[in-house]
Amino acid sequence: MAVTQRRGRKIMMTPGELDEFLTTQRTCRVASVSKDGVPHVSALWFTWDGTSLWLYSVVRSKRWVQLRNDPRVAVVIDSGEEYGELRGVELSGTVEFVGEFPRTGELCAELDVPETLFARKNFGLEEMPHDGRHAWMRLTPDAIASWDFRKLPPM
Repeated sequence: MAVTQRRGRKIMMTPGELDEFLTTQRTCRVASVSKDGVPHVSALWFTWDGTSLWLYSVVRSKRWVQLRNDPRVAVVIDSGEEYGELRGVELSGTVEFVGEFPRTGELCAELDVPETLFARKNFGLEEMPHDGRHAWMRLTPDAIASWDFRKLPPM
């Protein structure tokens, strides 16, 4: 279960707002770290199943290699242009690698829901296309922090 945030409670998202935000957003930023401690941040599409964030990554990417070596991760999803519109979520924890990699479409019941959600949201399809270059990571967060500046009182 994710730790609730202590600071910023007035602007944190409710569970319903958090779920709606993570379900509708498309792009996240994933922070990983190399063996020698150099951080790396990269953009990636994702899907949210109500409990876990599913990341679909190229298996030859720096991100994938770093997370295979050290699966601890922080992920940020945010939106808004003007200060009063800013909102977002930071999730952190340890990723798990699910299914074969690279993913070629072998039967994997654990991937049925995330692949359907991902295909609908990002491709407008009912089935996930597999290109033999990507694979799945699941982040069931240990900690979640959120913010919604639209909740701030007018200045």
